[in-house]
Amino acid sequence: MSTVINIATESEFKNHTVSLPPTALLCVFFHTPWAAPCTQMATVLLTLASSYPPRTPPIISFISVNAEDLAEISESYDVTAVPFLVLQRDGKVLESVSGSDAGKVRDAVDRHAGKGGNTGKVGLPPKLEAIPQKVDRKETNGNGAVNGGNGTTNSTKNLSGYVPNSSDPKTAPEMSSTADQTAELNKRLQGLVKAAPVMLFMKGTPSTPQCGFSRSLVGLLREQGVRYGFFNILADEEVRQGLKLWADWPTFPQLWVSGELVGGLDIVKEELDHNPDFFKDYSAGKGKGGMAAPDAQIQPTSASI
Repeated sequence: MSTVINIATESEFKNHTVSLPPTALLCVFFHTPWAAPCTQMATVLLTLASSYPPRTPPIISFISVNAEDLAEISESYDVTAVPFLVLQRDGKVLESVSGSDAGKVRDAVDRHAGKGGNTGKVGLPPKLEAIPQKVDRKETNGNGAVNGGNGTTNSTKNLSGYVPNSSDPKTAPEMSSTADQTAELNKRLQGLVKAAPVMLFMKGTPSTPQCGFSRSLVGLLREQGVRYGFFNILADEEVRQGLKLWADWPTFPQLWVSGELVGGLDIVKEELDHNPDFFKDYSAGKGKGGMAAPDAQIQPTSASI
């Protein structure tokens, strides 16, 4: 059976693509280790790959590419979000699928693979669903314990019907220090997002970005002539994790304007598509953008890589 080949370098990617016959379908899976949907999609692609028997010459090939480690490859395919699947043949892109919809991915692969590929439907993993347990209130007493068949009450409580009250003993001491630390961090984050009218929270620095998405967003801001402050989230794990929760936005880079979250690279592009003057109030002129005043160029003193 076929499998998914992990591509670690640009040379490996080039060598693999040129080794395929022009009739072979190449499935390129872009992922990142921190995006949970990528884990599910990796399982989907492994299942799909196993349904295609290996042939000589190959008719289909599945490869996996870390979108951040191989940023130039990602940018060449215009990858702005993960998971992202590209289907190509003879160097020409046939279709791209963004997101973790297993059905769309399966249909796209099967359609372009043709009749010589998968001969049956693939057993993809179903979506997980949480179904609450139904409790027959007629068979429970006031404390949530289930009555036996003879009318007696079992000594073990049914926790699905149990609701704690104020008279119950506390199971753990109150941790006021944790709340204080969270409040202190949130106060710090409120200051950081307003350190400059336009703030970019990125991986690395504008001169040395550490991921393709951060590099692309820096280039976009420069092209738009935007003066901005930045924060290297790779150098401060507390801010990196705290901002995810506080902003309810799990990925980086993040762009903030006037203390309000805009989003990542794809959202910023959408905003510009809808409104070309989105950065008008913050622009120094086309191509004249860059880092703002030094006080907005926030560099943490400690590093956690």
